[in-house]
Amino acid sequence: MKHPLREHIEEIIAVTDDEFDFILGHFSPLQKRRHQFLVEEGKIADKEYWVVKGCVKSYFFDEEGKEHILQFGMENWWITDYESFVTQTPSKIYIDCLEDSELLYITHENREKLTSQMHKMERFWAKKSKFGRIALQNRILSLLKNSAKERYNVLLAQYPQLFQRVPKKLIAAYLGVSRETLSRLND
Repeated sequence: MKHPLREHIEEIIAVTDDEFDFILGHFSPLQKRRHQFLVEEGKIADKEYWVVKGCVKSYFFDEEGKEHILQFGMENWWITDYESFVTQTPSKIYIDCLEDSELLYITHENREKLTSQMHKMERFWAKKSKFGRIALQNRILSLLKNSAKERYNVLLAQYPQLFQRVPKKLIAAYLGVSRETLSRLND
């Protein structure tokens, strides 16, 4: 049975056994319990995480203390504060675990080393970045042009398992609606 990270990587690029061992050598495993932080606002996000098992969220609080969910991360998803990770400046967001989670992480330093020594991985992350930008563009377009009901239906169609794993108040925060509005959208 192949390592799940290898299966994930091979969705984009082919790697040999030796190449995968080299890649995996740049990652470290991490276990986090529910409510533990991966990234905290004000601290440098020096790791990028790949979710092996579990569910995490990235978010921030506005001036009134309202929580805004930027992203959820489930199995096979990558997550960090990318601005902080790339620029090595303090994070503007939090990322914490919604469930007990198993993760693999790569440090900024190890990612730089890996991509300079193995151009296949540079191509892998370039493609993952492109897919991420497309997803972000679609999320922004949805927030700007779709009704709350349309946003709800798209999220439900794309990620039905999310509704079983994430509290409704967090789904509401992701969709940019109140908990009460979300309840009406469910009906």
